Amino acid sequence: MSESLTIVAYIGATILFILSLGGLSHPESARRGNLYGMIGMGIAVLATIFGPHVTTIGIPWIIGAMVVGGAIGLYAARVVQMTQMPELVALMHSLVGLAATLVGYASYIDPAASANFSGAEKAIHEVEIYIGILIGAVTFSGSIIAFGKLSGRIGGKPLLLPARHFLNLAGLLIVIYFGAQFLKAHSVNEGMTPLIVMTVIALLFGIHMVMAIGGADMPVVVSMLNSYSGWAAAATGFMLSNDLLIVTGALVGSSGAILSYIMCRAMNRNFISVIAGGFGSEGGKPAAAGGGSTEPQGEVVPVSALETGELLREAKNVIIVPGYGMAVAQAQHTVYEITKHLREKGVNVRFGIHPVAGRMPGHMNVLLAEAKVPYDIVMEMDEINDDFGDTDVAMVIGANDIVNPAAMEDPTSPIAGMPVLEVWKAKTSIVMKRSMASGYAGVDNPLFYKDNNRMLFGDAKKMLDEVLVALKTA
Repeated sequence: MSESLTIVAYIGATILFILSLGGLSHPESARRGNLYGMIGMGIAVLATIFGPHVTTIGIPWIIGAMVVGGAIGLYAARVVQMTQMPELVALMHSLVGLAATLVGYASYIDPAASANFSGAEKAIHEVEIYIGILIGAVTFSGSIIAFGKLSGRIGGKPLLLPARHFLNLAGLLIVIYFGAQFLKAHSVNEGMTPLIVMTVIALLFGIHMVMAIGGADMPVVVSMLNSYSGWAAAATGFMLSNDLLIVTGALVGSSGAILSYIMCRAMNRNFISVIAGGFGSEGGKPAAAGGGSTEPQGEVVPVSALETGELLREAKNVIIVPGYGMAVAQAQHTVYEITKHLREKGVNVRFGIHPVAGRMPGHMNVLLAEAKVPYDIVMEMDEINDDFGDTDVAMVIGANDIVNPAAMEDPTSPIAGMPVLEVWKAKTSIVMKRSMASGYAGVDNPLFYKDNNRMLFGDAKKMLDEVLVALKTA
């Protein structure tokens, strides 16, 4: 394939990637967006393999690697549950970072690659290598820690080391110093030492950065790492002089950065405060808002599955608010059955989705789409918040912080100012939880003690199955 034809193929792939991002912006068009992305990636891979920069000798190795990678991908697609999507996404981000790091070292070691540059061009190429490895190493180690936190292998409580900000600053200064030493190196062997030192510091920084971030901020972490992986891919494109990688990486990096901003705004936090850590814990004990007493602030009114069924059956307007507890219990299919039954009885059922519900952006949308919940009744927080006052029953399934009225009513609360779903304004709110443990923000939820609230304790799947039986046998 000629250079001109390769460029045309790359332009076509870029257009398809942009269309893919547009399609992924809404659940209803997500399938089409995925299709555009797959076609674009297929064109890009074929254009690269048969382009002028790949020799005939290298094609069998590339095809062999694609077979191995494709087999792993197919296996993961078959065995990974929808509830495991957040940790899978984090793991995929780590692979992008690892690839950028390895490509950086390969580009620096390869004598053929360095022979193409001299003078200022050589210095620019080495800066690209240095920055590419830096971003790749941070993305790799940070994503591995995020995978551990999301999968439960590492606790969600933030690890806040003494003088952690000074440690980060010291690491940055060391990276800059060794960067200067790297550019002054006269040979590959001489430049290897500063490159390795920088890589180790970058790996440690990625670990430290994500370890310091609490469980409540994990949706932001996922989107942040998505952005990092994009910039790592763009850096790889510069190292390989591949225009498509540069453009695609920039698309992913910028879209991830925008998504991180949206996530931060949804939590009334800024990006720097997320990186600084300190928000979110493992939960497990009620924590009073404002950091006061850890004793519960009132009495709760428990409700049975049978009583819940009666309340739903008598309601005209119902809003369901899903959270991570629904994902853990894999209760989305039962939720759909309840929704289907109520709608057949003439009840207006809708879903309220908070931007940071779950462990990654769009987590709840993905689960509801898997369960065949109609897209038109799945509403974003801003679309549905004003309707809670006219709602008979607001049913919260495994969510906590995103429905906490302390965010609006208590200016001393750690989550003060965070936009939340105002479920307490409904005639009756029902909160489904396993226990009275606090959410990932580690603060008590006054919603539990309101006069119009009821608590349905137990495993979400088991309780919803009982609610469904109560609805059908009435």
